[in-house]
Amino acid sequence: MTGNRRVGLLIQERDRRLLRELGVMRVIDREQAQVVAGFHSIRRANDRLLHLTRAGFLRRIFVGSAGHGQKALYTLSPKGAAVVDGKQSGLPLRQSPFGTSPFLLHRLAVNQIYLTVKHRQMPRPDVRCLRWITFREPLTQAVPLIPDGYCELATSGATRPMFIEADLGTEALTVWRKKTQMYLQLALSGQFTQLFREPKFRVLIVATTEKRLQNIRATVAKQTDKIFWLSTFEQINEQGFWSPIWLRPEGTVRLPLI
Repeated sequence: MTGNRRVGLLIQERDRRLLRELGVMRVIDREQAQVVAGFHSIRRANDRLLHLTRAGFLRRIFVGSAGHGQKALYTLSPKGAAVVDGKQSGLPLRQSPFGTSPFLLHRLAVNQIYLTVKHRQMPRPDVRCLRWITFREPLTQAVPLIPDGYCELATSGATRPMFIEADLGTEALTVWRKKTQMYLQLALSGQFTQLFREPKFRVLIVATTEKRLQNIRATVAKQTDKIFWLSTFEQINEQGFWSPIWLRPEGTVRLPLI
């Protein structure tokens, strides 16, 4: 951990941007910090993150074993949250005795999707991200669903709402059966329109492997052939988020999102 040493630090606009983004992302590593804050070198990123940590704006933990390479993760401290709006909070950073917390790994995976949608080049000039929401409570009492994220894309005058689900292979397929039911309930009950003022939505599921994708896909297809779009982190990394890498619950043709 960082110890008790605190130093004075003049907060810059780049720092405020990083703290605001941490209010959404909740936890961040150095590579992700470089993207959101615009650091152009590893050294400058490491130096600034260290200064923000020592000044009490960030909390830090090292995950992984010393013999296999450690990674620093950062989250907002109460002092850092106060700089933004005083409401957002980070995640508790605890190192599991069995390795990095699965919850932290999951948030980092969701962040990769967030960075693609919010901070990287869009496929066309007319496409932009209108908003991203990170949920900390169920959508409603009737639909006790906590999506990993929600974004709205503007394209050619239309809005395309999308829920995000990052799957790291740690949940039983029965969980996906229940999630599918809840997303269908959200769509068919009219509650989505009441909450988000849009008529319909998609659910993007990003899995770790093709086998896992197909297992989730088969589970979803037992209830619907609509709403859901599925891909893998590997395909996103190799071909790009906006490429024709997405499968529907039925069919073999891979499609682009827009």
